[in-house]
Amino acid sequence: MLIAQMTDIHIGFDPDARPEELNRIRFRATLDRMLEAPNPIDMLVLTGDLTDHGDKDSFEKTAALLEKCPVPIYAIPGNHDSREGLLHAFPDTPVNDGFLQYTVEQDGLRIVMLDTLEPGRHGGGFCEARRDWLKAELDAHPDTPTLIFMHHPPVVSGIGWMDPGPTEPWMLRFAEAVRGQSHVIAIHCGHLHRPITTTFESIPLSVTPSVAPLVAMDLREIDPETPDHRDLITTEPPTYAIHRWADGNLLTHYEKVSDWVVLARYDDKLQGMIQEMFAERE
Repeated sequence: MLIAQMTDIHIGFDPDARPEELNRIRFRATLDRMLEAPNPIDMLVLTGDLTDHGDKDSFEKTAALLEKCPVPIYAIPGNHDSREGLLHAFPDTPVNDGFLQYTVEQDGLRIVMLDTLEPGRHGGGFCEARRDWLKAELDAHPDTPTLIFMHHPPVVSGIGWMDPGPTEPWMLRFAEAVRGQSHVIAIHCGHLHRPITTTFESIPLSVTPSVAPLVAMDLREIDPETPDHRDLITTEPPTYAIHRWADGNLLTHYEKVSDWVVLARYDDKLQGMIQEMFAERE
């Protein structure tokens, strides 16, 4: 099973752009590449900040671009979204206790989609109700490998202006829910607009880079009172993830979307090399 993940699309950031908004161009290019790649996906997961302002018009534009996607789409909100706008565009999204969080199970893998939106706040939110819902879901299926998707990473990356504090209550509540849940095999997030890997409560955690322009890789401390002219946002290529679930193992590939030159193809001249590589497995 191949699970595609896109995150941080930010449609509507520059709605009056001519001839077309940059983020829509990047989103269309990423979607086209994903659907035209030689790897047919089984589902598409959207992990928040689909829009920049959470308005219905931006959500409608996002949904219109996704009409050509032939597989199920599962979405959760980010801090730039609104639950109302997301439900307007994706009306089949399940709601639990007022939050857009739900589970999907396929091919022996249980997927948990979490809602970390706290309206009016840039950082994450994960209240007691969400904690209790997640813990109950995990406790109810202790023998099923489980993958969690969420917008906000509950970790400190070192990119100070994007990071949470190290002991924010929402992160502690999330830790309470996943602690000791050995069947949770991975956590995949968005929000930080950069590729990042770490662990959380001994669970592998990764951040998928954004479709919208990326955050600059600068790990120096930042002073909110002193502008230092550092780079904040760059035009690095949009990126998406493919999570491959096979034989009880989960593995993630990331692909940047840009023009490149093919240096080798599998033709008669290279068949011998391929045969030798397969022969080594015997």
